[in-house]
Amino acid sequence: MELTELKQKFQDFFGDKEMKAFFAPGRINLIGEHTDYNGGNVFPCAITLGTFGLAAKREDTTINLYSENFPELGIISFDVTDLEYRKEDKWTNYPKGVIKYLKEAGYEIDTGMDVVIYGNIPNGAGLSSSASLEMLTGVMLEELFNLNVTRLDLIKIGKKVENKFIGVSSGIMDQFAVGMGEKDKAILLDCNTLEYEMVPVELGDNKIVIMNTKKRRELAESGYNTRHSECEQALEELQKFVSIPSLGALDEATFETYQDQLSNQMIKKRARHAVSENQRTLKAAQALKAGNLKEFGLLMNASHISLRDDYEVTGIELDTLVQAAWDQPGVIGARMTGAGFGGCAIALVADDQIETFIEKVGKVYEAEIGYPAEFYIASISDGAKMLEEA
Repeated sequence: MELTELKQKFQDFFGDKEMKAFFAPGRINLIGEHTDYNGGNVFPCAITLGTFGLAAKREDTTINLYSENFPELGIISFDVTDLEYRKEDKWTNYPKGVIKYLKEAGYEIDTGMDVVIYGNIPNGAGLSSSASLEMLTGVMLEELFNLNVTRLDLIKIGKKVENKFIGVSSGIMDQFAVGMGEKDKAILLDCNTLEYEMVPVELGDNKIVIMNTKKRRELAESGYNTRHSECEQALEELQKFVSIPSLGALDEATFETYQDQLSNQMIKKRARHAVSENQRTLKAAQALKAGNLKEFGLLMNASHISLRDDYEVTGIELDTLVQAAWDQPGVIGARMTGAGFGGCAIALVADDQIETFIEKVGKVYEAEIGYPAEFYIASISDGAKMLEEA
């Protein structure tokens, strides 16, 4: 859907009023999975798929929200003075949470607004459509209500919405990538300190291909929270022997020394992934800085194996896609991306092989799983922002 069509939709619903246009990207994580809530590093980037929004202030206190992704729900409305979570308000609980926590932080949002949005991130694919929506709402409110809010504060509010309002124990990576993204750069982010470094991603004659399993993953209902608590248990057990604030503070050698103190094999595997994946993230950033794509690809592959065998969050759909990708010519590396349990994988593929790659991997996947995957070629984009054109 083009922005002009979205504008027409806005005018159909809310009349010919002055509106502003905004965009917030989705994200992929190049490497560093399930490390964010373990106090480790992540290495995400914003992508050109994302969420577009048109917004205008109102004189009264009504907030009207419409999504072209859920047209059957029509316009969902609530009052700016009544910001409680309601299941029946569906997707609008995300923007509602952002408004609620901005107000609680002392920002003045005293009137309502009309909003029309459209996202081209496949729903449930694990490319962070919820963080995209949260950050889109944040930049809208910042502009419409002249809020003097830092980008980091908006990112933290997005995370709070996810954790406290929606009830998912996720880390800060998604909102950070969506909020801070820059074209052709990935973000090496230390989730413990929030220190970050922008690392140029020069892929040469290669592109990132996103492979969507088409198996939806609903985070709050998946094994995500279970993995979180397993890692907390591992940390508590290790803290009896070594003084660390998080699993991310351990290097591999120290983990090897103390791993046998862990109470069972499963906890050991979870902790091993958290520690080794964090180290892979640091090595991956160094590889890209050195222009060593081959090394970067090997680290991607090792990441998937760890997520499959130690963290056990891949599943047959992701494993089938990634294995099929590894088997193709012109592939530098491939791995699942996001929380797992379905969602997407990514592959780094030579330009001249992409067409064949999509055809062959698609064929293997459909034969094995029984329905087709979807493929998108992603570019690395800027973070959430107001668009020039409205």
